[in-house]
Amino acid sequence: MVETLSLQPLPLQAEALRSDVRNFLEEKLRGVPPEQRARSWLGFDADFSRALGERGWIGTALPREYGGGGRDAFARFVLVEELLACGAPVSAHWIAERQSAPMVLRFGTEAQKHFFVPRVCRGELFFCIGMSEPQSGSDLASVRTRATPTPDGWRLKGQKIWTTNADHSHWMIALVRTSGTPEDRQAGLSQLLIDMKAPGVTVRPIEDLTGDRHFSEVFFDDVELPHDALIGEEGTGWKQVNTELALERSGPERLYSSMVLLDTWIDHLREMQAPKEQALALAGRLVSHLAMLRSMSVAVTARVSAGGSPMTEASLVKDLGTELEQTIPLAIADAIASDTDHVASPELMRTLAYVTQFAPTFSLRGGTREVLRGLIARGLGLR
Repeated sequence: MVETLSLQPLPLQAEALRSDVRNFLEEKLRGVPPEQRARSWLGFDADFSRALGERGWIGTALPREYGGGGRDAFARFVLVEELLACGAPVSAHWIAERQSAPMVLRFGTEAQKHFFVPRVCRGELFFCIGMSEPQSGSDLASVRTRATPTPDGWRLKGQKIWTTNADHSHWMIALVRTSGTPEDRQAGLSQLLIDMKAPGVTVRPIEDLTGDRHFSEVFFDDVELPHDALIGEEGTGWKQVNTELALERSGPERLYSSMVLLDTWIDHLREMQAPKEQALALAGRLVSHLAMLRSMSVAVTARVSAGGSPMTEASLVKDLGTELEQTIPLAIADAIASDTDHVASPELMRTLAYVTQFAPTFSLRGGTREVLRGLIARGLGLR
């Protein structure tokens, strides 16, 4: 049964990090237009990620012995919040820092930990995640990509799709079938580490509605992998991937995808001599809604920091957060259209256009709304 989340402020020690991060970002992002910053955690900039790594701001909450910052989850929350609120291009290191390195630390061998994690923390090694497959939709347990044991390790054959940054990443962590058949569902699934330059790996980028190419198809044609490509135990991949998804769903990144747009629109209201009362009321509703969800996200972070795995709570925050993220561009578009006395700036309209086009994906990544609500119902004992 899900436990009650205990709301609390961020610790002062974590808050002390905020001013340094803001100063760094003000310098790095000076002059970058909002329509570009709105891409934020889909904005790929390897140099920016390496600059963060030089300051110890990748892997802030990971152990020092593996190259991390040795701080807690609250410090990471502050860092992530600042990066996303201003629209920093964090996509290069994002998946590796948020879930891949923690997964290796939790389930990997010492050799895997010492090889991968320090490189992630320095911003030198980028991961992508191989979960989704064609014709599987959100039914993750039906994966058909198969790794067959060989005398030297594994032979991998199959396909993944909607893989973020696969064309830029050095390694993938993939959920594959190592025994049984798709009808066995969760049984027989494992996670493998795949070098994206290995012979037999083919990546084909997919262009989305905005013209960006964040996603890719990845094909595995008899890819030979060593024994130590396996993370954890053979057949425990389902348990491991659910732990990974909890990491993906629990952070502030599920609240702030529309934040640059919201800030740009509020700046537009500030420039008016007499903003419409309806627009001011809308701004108040959106900000208060965001404040409530942020408090819930901090509470989930507290649970993670205490060693918990709050799957249900993280799913709830993710579902509510993406709903707000999708509401923001629609509500702002209506507000601009109904205000015939004030003309929105071109940069506000370009930012609105981008976020509006991309917003439908907010409720897909990290688990669709339907899947999440099923998880929440089970967590609450309703099904």
